[in-house]
Amino acid sequence: MSTTVTWGRYAELRPDELSAVREHAPVAYLPWGGLTWHGPHLPLGLDTLIAEAVAERVARRTGGAILPPVSWPLLGNGDESLGLRAATLRALLDDVLAAIARAGWKVAVIISGAYSPPHDLLLIQAGRSAIARLGLLALAVPPLGLVDDEMLDHAALWESSVLLALRPELANLAALGGGPLIPTESGVIGRDPRDTASPSLGISALNLAAERMVVAVRDLLERRDPAPLTALYAQRAERYQPFLARYGNDLEVAAMAWWREQLHGA
Repeated sequence: MSTTVTWGRYAELRPDELSAVREHAPVAYLPWGGLTWHGPHLPLGLDTLIAEAVAERVARRTGGAILPPVSWPLLGNGDESLGLRAATLRALLDDVLAAIARAGWKVAVIISGAYSPPHDLLLIQAGRSAIARLGLLALAVPPLGLVDDEMLDHAALWESSVLLALRPELANLAALGGGPLIPTESGVIGRDPRDTASPSLGISALNLAAERMVVAVRDLLERRDPAPLTALYAQRAERYQPFLARYGNDLEVAAMAWWREQLHGA
């Protein structure tokens, strides 16, 4: 029976195992989450839990090494949320991708459980820069965004369903009560998760997201062609042009304004 190691967690691999993984599939996965307020019914580390779960699902099928998760997104949306300034986050993304390239990995996949338009724009900038500066095939994207951008909600149907699939003991939908959902109190931006969120829906979302990422990563490993990444980033950047026209190009200011509007209304 073969004992060849084809994937693993970077922090748990011995040097010989890490070399074997990199030789088999030179792709490094970085789950990127956050400690962000998701209302009274979901844990603050939800984004990290989702990113880690998707990373493992994909790495098991493609090979590669999963780096320890990062839980520092762009500025948060509540007193309990922890976030970084835009310049700090961009510098961190650039340095992490440079370190991955120096270590001999050819593909880097940042799986972002954290989502906001400005956060995604920073991922796009960092991915494009890594391709141009480092020759690194850097895929940096929220996985559910590869399925349907409508699934990129906040504390609502899709995030609640995914948590019910992964760690149901951490969810408490009853904490939302039975009345109308007020975003500043519930954190829910999207479809009401009460009586609609389910583990089966969460599993379907995870499987769809993982499948799209598996296809993308396998293509990058086989062809080593940045063209699909270039096209993906162009498509996603175009999608955010109305956002930039409304909120401006200062992503830190835009993030605060966007969250304020999501929670309090226009």
